[in-house]
Amino acid sequence: MSKPQPHFTLDAIGKCCPMPIVETNKAMRMLAAGQVLEIIATDVGTRSDIPSWCERTGNTLLGIEEDGTEIRFYVRKEH
Repeated sequence: MSKPQPHFTLDAIGKCCPMPIVETNKAMRMLAAGQVLEIIATDVGTRSDIPSWCERTGNTLLGIEEDGTEIRFYVRKEH
């Protein structure tokens, strides 16, 4: 599978819960349906928080990549 092309990147590096989710929620409001948000985080809690947030909000988690301490999430806005 090819890497999704993000329309916007949210840098949440060094931020701890709940800030990555708070900022993800805010960033998604700026996107149109169908656009992709890339979230870059270092908080290990985001591994479960972002997928759970996607399920609760009806947005689609397209993928997760880990590189060292950085975790990248690709989320498509559905509505």
